Amino acid sequence: MTTHNSFGPTGWTPERLGNLAGKTYLITGANAGAGFQAARTLLKKGAKVVMLNRSAEKSQAAIEMLKKEFGAGAEVSFIRMNLASLASVREAAAEVLRAVPRIDALICNAAIAQVPTRKLTEDGFESMLGTNHYGHFLLCGLLYPRIRASRGRIVVVASLGYKMGIRTIQFDDMNWDRNYNQNSTYSQSKLAQMMFAYELQDRLAAAEQRDVKVYVCHPGSSRTSLIKTSGNLPTRIAFGLMCLSPMVQSAERGSWPEVMCATENGLEQRALYGPTGRMEWVGPVGRGTLESYAYDKSVMERLWALSEKETGIEWAL
Repeated sequence: MTTHNSFGPTGWTPERLGNLAGKTYLITGANAGAGFQAARTLLKKGAKVVMLNRSAEKSQAAIEMLKKEFGAGAEVSFIRMNLASLASVREAAAEVLRAVPRIDALICNAAIAQVPTRKLTEDGFESMLGTNHYGHFLLCGLLYPRIRASRGRIVVVASLGYKMGIRTIQFDDMNWDRNYNQNSTYSQSKLAQMMFAYELQDRLAAAEQRDVKVYVCHPGSSRTSLIKTSGNLPTRIAFGLMCLSPMVQSAERGSWPEVMCATENGLEQRALYGPTGRMEWVGPVGRGTLESYAYDKSVMERLWALSEKETGIEWAL
C-alpha cells in the first residue's frame, strides 16, 4: 500500500479542527509527550479531556500546567490507571463509567518501549505486551458500551516499530522466555495492538455496528519521554543524538495523527496514519504505508481469542 495524503502538501494540521465543546476525549498516558500535547490541542478547542495515567503526581502537575494555559475552567481531569495491571484497568474503567457520561474517542496512547531486560507484569505477561496490548485490549472492551452509546471512536497509537520484529505473533512463546530482545519484543507488542484494531474493525462490520470507528496511527519519530523512561543507557544515548537531527520532530507534531484520528471525518479505517515525509518518520500527516501482515486474518483471530482468554473479558459485540 502506498503513501497517500488527501490533505494536500501540508498534510493534516490542527487548523482543521472546529469547536469541540461538548465532546469528551479519554487519553491514556497523557501527562507527558504526545498524549499531553494531544490533550492541549483538544482543550484549546473547548473539549473535555480525561487523562488515564499511572502517576498521580505527574498527572496533577500536567493538569496544573494545562489550567495555567487555558484557564481554571478548562475541563481536564485524571483517573489513575496502570495498564500493566488488569485489576487497575478494571478499577479505572469502572470509575470512567461512573464519572464520564460520553466518550467521543478513547485514544490508546500510553506505551512502554525497548525495556532492556525481560520483565513480567503482575498478571504474568511480558511487560511490553502486557502494558501496550493486553491493558488496552481490556480497557477498550470494558468501555466499549459507553463508546458505542456515544457513537465514538477508538484510536490505537501504534509505531513504525511494528516492522522491527518477526512480523507475526509468537504464539508458542508469548512471554519471550527463549529469545527476548528489546526491539523485537516491543515490535510484537505494537503489532498486536494494530491487529487488535483491525480485527475489531472486522467484528464491528460483521455485527453491523458501524457507528463506532476504529483508527490506527503512529507519531513518527518524535521527541517524547518514551525511550527515556524505559530504554537502556545506549538506547537513550542513541535517541538523544537522533533528537538533534531533522529526522526527529516535536512531541506536538507527533500528537497530530492521534488528534486527527479522534476528530476528522471521512478517514479510512483499514489504514495507518502518521507522517508521510522521509521514511514516514517526519513530515505532513496523512495516510501512510501499511504492511499486509499487520492484518493477517488468521493471526488476528487467534490473537483476539487469546487476548479475551488472558484478560478475562468477552467483548459484547
